[in-house]
Amino acid sequence: QVQLQESGPGLVKSSQTLSLTCTVSGGSITTNYYAWSWIRQPPGKGLEWMGVITYDGSTYYSPSLKSRTSISRDTHKNQFSLQLSSVTPEDTAVYYCAAGRGPWYLYEYNYWGQGTQVTVSS
Repeated sequence: QVQLQESGPGLVKSSQTLSLTCTVSGGSITTNYYAWSWIRQPPGKGLEWMGVITYDGSTYYSPSLKSRTSISRDTHKNQFSLQLSSVTPEDTAVYYCAAGRGPWYLYEYNYWGQGTQVTVSS
């Protein structure tokens, strides 16, 4: 059973860079055809897909966030990470990592982390 766990600071100041890591257990992030995504949910709003890193290391980002987002991975630690730069209070949200087997653009997920609250202070 694949398990995902987000970690990172819960409070970030405006204009700084938000950095989160997702640690994966029970499976490898290089397993064929898996895609590893970051998704967030601002208070009172729906889920927003931010970006993905696939099993072969390819990355794709939401057009609205592309200029500020970077996703990377550490295959030795079996982790993938999110960096969101120049944050504002509008980036306050619960951030989730999720995984799906299959094309990333289907936005279908088999596994989710529990989510981590990140608050951006002004």
